Amino acid sequence: MTNLTWLWIPFTLVGAAGQVARNAMQRGLTGPLGTLGATHIRFLFGFPFAVLFLGAILFATGEHIGWPASGFVPWLLAGSLAQIAGTALMLAAMHEHSFVVTTAYLKTEAIQAAVFGFVFLADHLTGMKVAGILIATIGVVLTALRPGARGFGNLRPTLLGLFAASFMALSAVGYRGAILEVKGVSFMAAASFTLAVALLLQTLVLSAYLLARRPGVMISIFRLWKPSMFAGFMGAFASLFWFLAFALTPAANVRTLALVEVLIAQVAAHYGMKQTITRREIAGVVLILIGVGLLVAG
Repeated sequence: MTNLTWLWIPFTLVGAAGQVARNAMQRGLTGPLGTLGATHIRFLFGFPFAVLFLGAILFATGEHIGWPASGFVPWLLAGSLAQIAGTALMLAAMHEHSFVVTTAYLKTEAIQAAVFGFVFLADHLTGMKVAGILIATIGVVLTALRPGARGFGNLRPTLLGLFAASFMALSAVGYRGAILEVKGVSFMAAASFTLAVALLLQTLVLSAYLLARRPGVMISIFRLWKPSMFAGFMGAFASLFWFLAFALTPAANVRTLALVEVLIAQVAAHYGMKQTITRREIAGVVLILIGVGLLVAG
């Protein structure tokens, strides 16, 4: 597998592009379905595609997967539940804020992972890393400020986006931990198996909640099955490539390279959604990119 580790780079780039498309589709469904309903479509409609991906990979490789090691379930639970929370917070932020600005908030995920590592794992922070964290934080503040307003133009979407990034960082670490517990098979089989089980768990959790608390949302989801199907496919497609990258390199590397998503989101928002991107927002995004770049270089 050593000579294939470079594949995490194209895997990450494909995953980033697919994620922008999925986020845009989910954002459009937040209105009719609500935050939880739009969150659920990526799991409910993504699971069948994940099973197809797993079946295709196992057929192509001729491999068979037994039940993974004991650490698989705890890591998977951590990754799956954190992703549900992170996705719901992300969509809530996008519903109240610019698509590009929310994406910029989400890109603080790498910064927060560095802070979590320092606090909980005693990871060493160099001067360059500290500088990167400060510069990127200034970038986040710059994108959130509104002319003529005192402080943040609206604190709620800012906090939603930042907390979404926190849960996404925890999710990435959890998924990589789960993938590494699938022994004796190729990285492709391990990644696709973990994705399928994760989506099954997430589908069961959110379906049970919605059926018990908001059955009307489930009905609305199936009424909008056509756009939901596409969002589900794009979600499973993007996640497969994320998981393949996680199988080959630490989650921090993947999430750092995934910053290209900010640039892809700018293009999507400007040309696809006709959203205006101000110079201040562009400057903020640039500072976030510079800050995370210093974080990695340090």
